[in-house]
Amino acid sequence: MNQLYRIFWLVLCLSCIGTYTLGQSTHEVPISGDFSNLHFDQFAGQIESRTPYRFFYNTRDVDSLIVNLQVTNQPLHTVLRQLFEGSKYYYSIDHQQRVYITLDRPIRTELPIGFFHGGAGTANGDSALNDYMTQGAKKRIETESKLYEIGRRTNPIRPGRATLAGSVRNVASGEPIVGAAVYIENPRMGTVTDQFGYYSITLPRGRHSLKLRSIGMKDTQRRIVLYSEGKLDIEMEDDVIALKEVVIEAEKDVNVSGMQMGQQRVDIKTIRQVPTALGEADLLRVILTLPGVKSVGESSTGLNVRGGATDQNLILYNDATIYNSSHLFGFFSAFNPDIIKSAELYKSGIPSRYGGRLSSVLDVQTRDGNKKKLVGSGGIGLLTGRLMLEGPILKDKTSFIIGGRSTYSDWLLRQLPNSAFQKSQASFYDLNLHVTHDFNEKNTLYLTGYLSSDRFRLNSDTTYQYQNQAATLKWKHIINNKLYSVFTGSYSGYNYQVYSEKNPVNAYQLDFGIKQSQLKADFNYYPTNRHAVDFGLSSTYYKLSPGNFQPRGSESLIVPDVVADEQGIENAVYIGDKFDITDQLSISGGLRYSAYTYLGPKSVYQYIPGQPMTVNTITDTLVYVNRAAIKTYHGPEYRLALRYSLSPTASIKASFNRMRQYIQMLSNTTVISPTDIWKLSDPNIKPQIGDQYALGFYRNNRTNTIETSVEVYYKTMQNRLDYRSGAVLLLNHHIETDVVNAQGLAYGIEFLIKKSTGKLNGWLSYTYARTLLRTTDQSNGETINQGNYYPSNYDKPHDVTMIGNYKINRRFSLSLNFTYSTGRPITLPVAKYTLDGSQRLLFSDRNQYRIPDYYRADFAMNIEGNHKVRKLAHSSWTVSVYNLTGRRNVYSVYFKSENGVINGYKLSIFGQPIPSITYNFRF
Repeated sequence: MNQLYRIFWLVLCLSCIGTYTLGQSTHEVPISGDFSNLHFDQFAGQIESRTPYRFFYNTRDVDSLIVNLQVTNQPLHTVLRQLFEGSKYYYSIDHQQRVYITLDRPIRTELPIGFFHGGAGTANGDSALNDYMTQGAKKRIETESKLYEIGRRTNPIRPGRATLAGSVRNVASGEPIVGAAVYIENPRMGTVTDQFGYYSITLPRGRHSLKLRSIGMKDTQRRIVLYSEGKLDIEMEDDVIALKEVVIEAEKDVNVSGMQMGQQRVDIKTIRQVPTALGEADLLRVILTLPGVKSVGESSTGLNVRGGATDQNLILYNDATIYNSSHLFGFFSAFNPDIIKSAELYKSGIPSRYGGRLSSVLDVQTRDGNKKKLVGSGGIGLLTGRLMLEGPILKDKTSFIIGGRSTYSDWLLRQLPNSAFQKSQASFYDLNLHVTHDFNEKNTLYLTGYLSSDRFRLNSDTTYQYQNQAATLKWKHIINNKLYSVFTGSYSGYNYQVYSEKNPVNAYQLDFGIKQSQLKADFNYYPTNRHAVDFGLSSTYYKLSPGNFQPRGSESLIVPDVVADEQGIENAVYIGDKFDITDQLSISGGLRYSAYTYLGPKSVYQYIPGQPMTVNTITDTLVYVNRAAIKTYHGPEYRLALRYSLSPTASIKASFNRMRQYIQMLSNTTVISPTDIWKLSDPNIKPQIGDQYALGFYRNNRTNTIETSVEVYYKTMQNRLDYRSGAVLLLNHHIETDVVNAQGLAYGIEFLIKKSTGKLNGWLSYTYARTLLRTTDQSNGETINQGNYYPSNYDKPHDVTMIGNYKINRRFSLSLNFTYSTGRPITLPVAKYTLDGSQRLLFSDRNQYRIPDYYRADFAMNIEGNHKVRKLAHSSWTVSVYNLTGRRNVYSVYFKSENGVINGYKLSIFGQPIPSITYNFRF
């Protein structure tokens, strides 16, 4: 692709609208052949193989175009006119027999007279074109034509190789571009930018044309002479129409060529397209549509990933742990969509830099903020409003982004037909702040703060409120072109209060809190383009306040009860190594070694050896002083993955990982609730250990526009906690007497078909998965289901999800999603009997029955405002309907004794369609 073609492509959006062609070649070669039922890329390939013509087009524009023509000795412009008649496609042919295919308008094949000299002899809008080119494209042409000398100049150039490194950023905002491909074509060598937009590539010394590609950005290149090691920062331009979201993705073939399996990357464009219950874009709702990810039902944002419990997911927000990821009964996630840059979910082959959870890692990263100018965005919906501002503090050096959300949902509660709920209250808010400062080309500082709060009271005098707090400070230091480091300090806090004060005599307050502080150092080393190493260490300190029950007010007669605080420290070191053995075979290995110590002060109960742990088998109490090491657990965590390419469009991958988890959530509900408590491993509660094996096949079709994959997995879990019948979890001073150790087994297969480009896009997934538990340890004192495997609370074997988006034009798009899943397991009464004059129930084996199957359809329409570039604010509307068919999906089954008769009832969260409308704006 030479320089003249780049000029043509840049002026596409401002060129004059023609009928079919501009600047046709005067020496056209006649075309003959039978072109029946061919995709356009196949048609273009046949023409190129027979003639000197070369086609240039965006594969996303023609991915649904089918050619059915029979041609005999006709010029190419006649063939294309016949092919595109009545469509929105245009073509242009220049004098060098290059063919440009575009949508909506053709491109020019000649520049206006006097273009480079500011001549006035232009017409039909050419002066506006000239102005645009002088401001934008001329600068780009100059940048791409310039020869950059890298390193200390020598004459002649020494043989051998040298490393080039730098950052790739968005020219408009200064934000780093993640997943941009940086490569040369001869010899074929390349790399991809990381989460900081940083790249490092080792090349032969000498002249090169360094090319850059990233979906959503215009391709660009830099002409370089590489003398020795050096640095080159590069800026890329948006390749999108006005108002369209900037999509930051990896290369389109990353699912085939990349090492990582069981990984899903979600961009902000996808998040905004999926319909949700109350109209606001929601990251976790999109995550729940991915294969292998489930929840127990509506109004729950707790994730069950490949058979894991909700507490087995590590949710990171700029490296700070988030313990409760939902707002307002689970209807909203904790993450403001205007702040998010990217979100990556790891289901298997989890990198060695992550640890502390068994099932998955959800790594959410925020945007850095615009370093060029002050901009903002926001939205107003039926229940929530949000506002975000970003801009430079010091231009090109320091930027900020700040955002907030709040709800005004009480008006909706007052509309409920049940008068008992009309006095209910529910509200939440969250605040986000992120500041980035570049000290120099080698040192960057990142500061993140997050605060959220929820408060609600439903048909009672009991008020619930909970808060998340998170703060992160990062320092990125580039040591040299092959090695850089990131030092991170983070704090995470979660606490809740439950209180009642209607009756002063019985007024009470129950508090729970967890605080987590972490220090870590991560290093990334790139010895060669085929070899990458990452290593580091971390230290995490936990402090839990399991329960504090106090009288509220001076008149209360409540007796105080406090469960002693807990402390623990987890240290880990890790190393990971990725090596491309050949172009077809790559291998990645890693080892993480973690050690955890349970700390005093604490009183630890001793039980009779070999006997069930109950209150009656307590033999002694050991008292430990502050910071005393009470119990230490440690062990290796293995990571192994390999990829073999069967062809440029197909590969197979395999992975194994072992994870250890030293903190677990205790809950006797099936969903995350504000009254859940967390518990550290201690002498009586062992850490969880999980092993997962996974195998996958991946194939891309139609020039990487359609992705298909099949993954199978098998997972075992040790020391998974389950509960004795009638377990009491709140304010329990010896919680080990009400829990039992269970072995977990999970296995499944996941199918995914995804079309990521074109007017019609989306994905279809099917998952078959089982999650089973059993108890065999006699010291538990209770064997559930006679020691046989039984389904976990979130075992849902069949799950089908379809997400479809259709872009009618640049302003209107439609979205439809459908989901079906097997009903979750429940334990039901199977008989009733009378004892001491009272009617009682006899229950089945645990989780022997299931609630009815679940299915739901949602619809949304997105309406963009006009696309004028110069206007005060750009706006859009989202109209959606959740549960389009009004199906009353059963959330749970419960029983009530009424007039001496026990009756069963089904509870549905959304029993009718839920319409919503949201107004979004950007300025």
